[in-house]
Amino acid sequence: MGGPGDPPAGEPEGAPNGGEDEYRSVVFDESFVRAARLQEFSAQERMGDHARAVRRRSTVQRNLSRQAVILVVLIAVAFGTAIYMGVRHPDATPVGKPPEPLRMTVIPLAPQGRVPGSRKVADLYAHSPAAQFSVGADGINLPAVHRTSHFSESQVMTALTTVKDYLVESSLDADVLTGGSTRPVRILVDPGQLGQFDRSFRHPAADGRHAATGWLVRFDPTAVELADERVRVQGTLRATETDKSTIEVTSDHTFVYALRPADNGDAEASLFTVRRQLQFRFDRDDLRIRQAELLVSYLQAGPLACPAESANHLRPLLAGQKAKAGGPAGTDPYATGGATALCGTLAASAQPSW
Repeated sequence: MGGPGDPPAGEPEGAPNGGEDEYRSVVFDESFVRAARLQEFSAQERMGDHARAVRRRSTVQRNLSRQAVILVVLIAVAFGTAIYMGVRHPDATPVGKPPEPLRMTVIPLAPQGRVPGSRKVADLYAHSPAAQFSVGADGINLPAVHRTSHFSESQVMTALTTVKDYLVESSLDADVLTGGSTRPVRILVDPGQLGQFDRSFRHPAADGRHAATGWLVRFDPTAVELADERVRVQGTLRATETDKSTIEVTSDHTFVYALRPADNGDAEASLFTVRRQLQFRFDRDDLRIRQAELLVSYLQAGPLACPAESANHLRPLLAGQKAKAGGPAGTDPYATGGATALCGTLAASAQPSW
């Protein structure tokens, strides 16, 4: 007689030994059952007139419903993220202004008499208005920095320090001053102005747009050399937010250089004064890459001769020299695209006196 777990007629012929059916351990979970394509009719349904014991289930609608739910969830997440980013960072993608051409003015200042000189550079500075000026980059001081309505304190600081870097490279670097490399200045210029920058050095012109001396200070290396690389400097910086996308920085500095004739170390030195007033503009991209757009460059320099060409290099009058009679170069009112030739007089009080 078989046990309570055996079939009434005994174990079927050919069944595996051990008493356990090989499919008894198989469990069909709910997901498996739901995914079945065939469904057996219920007992109630089988009482009706059905030719078949099973029916085919449609899975298309169920699959489409699941995909639709997933799509709706993804759209909702993306929409919510967009709203959050718009509220959290309303100025993350500002609309920057396209760079404008730099407008530049170079005004030579002619001395009223002979240029004073001395073999002792220290004496020249001590008896000049630059006696109390700082030396080099120490004379380019940063103002107190505060955040604005749309720019953080660090962004304002970046604008100011970038301008200071520009002034140091374009007014104090000895290689730049003596007509050498322009790269230290060029890498700080907004990419949109590089075409104008490069043309100013390939084909310098006194047209208010393409004077090399509008971008930087440099002397004719065949005529003069630095008698002292410790340039005296004094001036101010000011940063202002112009709109939610831009900051403008205005610089106003006086640089005083000690010069002597080239290749003549025994000659007397003299002082040459340059006042540079520059206006810079920064959008958020400029701040990120630490480059500046120059809007205005206004330069007064002397002692210079009024008729002298100053677009490519500055050609100072040195110790013992005086300006020749004559005013600035003529201006043709019929010519288009040019700039009015300007010249001023260097006050006697602006030079060393004993």
